[in-house]
Amino acid sequence: MAPNDSAETNGEATGTVVGRRKAARYIVPFAVAGVAAATIGLVPALADSGDPELPDITAQELIEKIASSDEEQLSGTLKVSTDLGIPSLGGFADSFAPDAGSGSGESSASPDTKLMELASGTHTLRVAADGPDKQRLSILGEGSEYSVVHNGDDIWGYDSGSNEVYHAESGESGRPSGKAEKHKAPEGVPATPKEFAEKALTAAGDTTSVTVDGTAQVAGRDAYKLVIKPKQSGSTIGSVTVAVDASTGVPLKFTLAPSSGGKAVVDAGFTKVDFAKPDASSFSFTPPKGAKVTEADEMKAEAEKQGKAAKADKAQKDLGALEGFKGLNVIGEGWNAVAEIEVPGEAGLPTKGSGDVPAQGQQLLDALGDKVTGDFGSGTVFETRLVNALLTDDGKVYVGAVTKDALVKAADTAK
Repeated sequence: MAPNDSAETNGEATGTVVGRRKAARYIVPFAVAGVAAATIGLVPALADSGDPELPDITAQELIEKIASSDEEQLSGTLKVSTDLGIPSLGGFADSFAPDAGSGSGESSASPDTKLMELASGTHTLRVAADGPDKQRLSILGEGSEYSVVHNGDDIWGYDSGSNEVYHAESGESGRPSGKAEKHKAPEGVPATPKEFAEKALTAAGDTTSVTVDGTAQVAGRDAYKLVIKPKQSGSTIGSVTVAVDASTGVPLKFTLAPSSGGKAVVDAGFTKVDFAKPDASSFSFTPPKGAKVTEADEMKAEAEKQGKAAKADKAQKDLGALEGFKGLNVIGEGWNAVAEIEVPGEAGLPTKGSGDVPAQGQQLLDALGDKVTGDFGSGTVFETRLVNALLTDDGKVYVGAVTKDALVKAADTAK
């Protein structure tokens, strides 16, 4: 059993909120879900099957072991469980989703849409990797399967339920290959415990405690348990535990526990893993007979024809929209950092009967929001189990992985 050794790491915490003028006033409940998903990503709890005896190791040595791990070949099965505490929107949410068959240019096989499903619920995944140019990720459903296959310049998405195929091209090893336009696999959505761990360690700093807290066995392999905790009070994050393979340094399991207690917000881990070279057939893909194939360039052209921004350009345009905000300020530090943004134009929370929000939308806002007051004035807090947001009545937004009281305190400090 390894002793409790601690280490401090350097890093920084940042927050980003993107909105559009009038829509920014009531999109916060949905934006909170998106921020939380992009921040923590995918993957459920796997019970430890015994605590193996391993040589002592310090936290710093274990972090270095993760950083120096050069395993690029693996295959295995993951279980992913995410519980942000967001109520189901049912058919109301569906009404905002694009209809793949409506001529919008969307495809049900597009990775941008499919992988975000991992932001809630429990999922079983199969993964395979052979270096930076060959990866495969499959989400197993009941009687269906969705796969994303990256092989060299080609990225394929296949939804067996709808028999639709998405195809895009990327430059070799992420570099342009001379064609007019390149497309990359979606970024910012972790797919393995290692990617989760890297994000958590990046956020660690002087306000963080990092220790080794014993050992575990995950997917039949011996592992050390690295525990990352905020030193500050007020964060919605209680702890992050990473089970690190004792032999390879590869994170095998990632668990994010909320400070409020109860079920983990994110619990991700391998149930089976093999570090041998996967079979080459894992990365080959041919569209099935009769499947509808949508090219990424065709999706963009169709979207532009209808006067909509192509998905490939949307992120850039949304970032440009930040210029419309009067200021982006970060209050506090470390785990308690809160992003303050002043919404441009006619800001503030829409009121009942104003006509700014459909009745059904207003009901959703009322159900999700919690009215608060303070030195800053008044506003509404929209909460998940991880990321919370305060929208003030005078047009400011405060967002962070902090409690409701910490948001109000940050708003009072800014005032």
